[in-house]
Amino acid sequence: MSIKIDYKANPFCLDDEAIKWVEDTFASMTEDEKCGQVFCPMGFSNDDNVLRGIVEGAAVGGMMYRSGPAKELRATHRKIQDMARIPLLIAANTEAGGDGLSFEGTSFGKPMAVAATNDPENGYRMGYVACKEGAALGLNWSFAPIVDINREFHNPITNVRTFGDDPKKIEAFASRYMDGADECGVAVSIKHFPGDGIDERDQHIVTSVNSLGVREWDESFGYIYGSLIGKGAKTVMVGHIAQPAYVKEINRDATKEEMLRPASLSKELLQGLLRGKLGFNGLIITDATPMVGFTSAMPRSRAIPTAIMSGCDMILFNKDLSEDIGFLKDGLKSGLLTNERLDEAVLRILATKASLGLHVKQREGRLVPPEDAIDIVGCSEHRAFAKEVADKAITLVRDEKALLPVNPGKYKRIYLNVIDKEMDPCSDFALMWKEKLEKEGFEVTVRDRRTRITPMDFMDVENLPDKKKALLNEMYRSVSEMKKDYDLYIYVCNMENASNNTTLRLNWNVLFGLGDDAPWHAKEIPMIMVSTAYPYHLFDAPMIGTYINAYSGNEDFCNAVIEKLMGRSKFEGVSPIDPFCGKDYI
Repeated sequence: MSIKIDYKANPFCLDDEAIKWVEDTFASMTEDEKCGQVFCPMGFSNDDNVLRGIVEGAAVGGMMYRSGPAKELRATHRKIQDMARIPLLIAANTEAGGDGLSFEGTSFGKPMAVAATNDPENGYRMGYVACKEGAALGLNWSFAPIVDINREFHNPITNVRTFGDDPKKIEAFASRYMDGADECGVAVSIKHFPGDGIDERDQHIVTSVNSLGVREWDESFGYIYGSLIGKGAKTVMVGHIAQPAYVKEINRDATKEEMLRPASLSKELLQGLLRGKLGFNGLIITDATPMVGFTSAMPRSRAIPTAIMSGCDMILFNKDLSEDIGFLKDGLKSGLLTNERLDEAVLRILATKASLGLHVKQREGRLVPPEDAIDIVGCSEHRAFAKEVADKAITLVRDEKALLPVNPGKYKRIYLNVIDKEMDPCSDFALMWKEKLEKEGFEVTVRDRRTRITPMDFMDVENLPDKKKALLNEMYRSVSEMKKDYDLYIYVCNMENASNNTTLRLNWNVLFGLGDDAPWHAKEIPMIMVSTAYPYHLFDAPMIGTYINAYSGNEDFCNAVIEKLMGRSKFEGVSPIDPFCGKDYI
């Protein structure tokens, strides 16, 4: 193959001076530098010797740090840029605000919350806030916006990380995110090609499958990617997600193994679909390669060179950086990877850096802004934007018996059941809700979900600990007694999505189907459920007549929920997904 990269075309748009820098820099590179350039490892340290080994020794093309203290991250970014002969791409998962890079950054709101405002202008603000705060610390590459389509409500990793299930809405919000990022001089990485949210499984722990047919893919993911590529998205992150229909469309002789190969290792999807049909000219990076969706597809010694040979330009994260570089070099020697394909990858990386003006910023000492730029991180203006999103996002899915608004005159005594990964009634999250409700004048009892009754406990009831006796009493007391104790039952469900989960379903603490933790009393006392994360809990709790999706458990969103529960603020959110999960019996 001959290397054909149009540097003057979208998304590089380079002038002659920038093209000369790309070509001169490439001509000066050793094979070792080329091999290092295609890696973007995770940053775990700010130790000079460690960083020198990664940046000077391995000559990596980029680095990514998880969220940390702003001053410390800025200093580390400055340090590694000073060490690098070729300026680095500095990346972060700034998907939902500046907190994707720094602890002090603005938590703007999850993408689904932003979409629930029904105003794409908030997509712009999201991209601007995230990238403005990130750029103040040296960020130049945002692994966002997420353009997955949340069609499978069981999927444990997508849901609130997406803009919903409507391709047109996703494109509109993602496009405005790009505008905000562009304004801050930060490259976006639209992800996760060929599209997550169709399979109920998580690519972190299995090669998941986008099972759409060719036409349906074209009308959904194809529409989104085509539009954003045309707009000038500089990079695409490729998931460890198979798309068998398109592999077969491009290669009629494809085997089952090839059809179920993750896109990060699929020549058909990378070169045939993304480069070919969609015409993408920019940089392609893998999603994190320690994910099982990648590691289980083939031996890593083959997978690393195969990813580059198939069409990826950069490898995100490593099991072991030096070993992965060795695998890449071995691939060059064995023929798994050609020098021509490696050169193409390196040239696209350099062209991406030039498109961001990194070569000029390096020459002028501006790759990382001065320390006082940190003042923008978490500033009052950005936090005001975030509060506005929280106010407009909260969605009243249903209020069948018109329980809302509530007040202490109607429902003085509240039983609060906080369902999250911590069962401690004294967790920060549970206490926050208790305090907010008590401040409104309610008497609040928080359910202790740590205590469980077992069949053996019935053998010696008299000697049970007090907490178990109380729970046993709750299970067996009469309905009339329960009604005397409580006027309103509120569930707050904070089942947040995270990698390596298999499900986010509600799991009740019950014994013998007695339903002590579950809403068995939904027809007995008024009941409200607030979800601060997963928006599909009605699937497991269809008996709840008053249900609210808040999309986020941060304090701005919780405050907004309280305002709406009390009737001081109207519900304005428009659900970006079907909270009834396509079930007409919910």
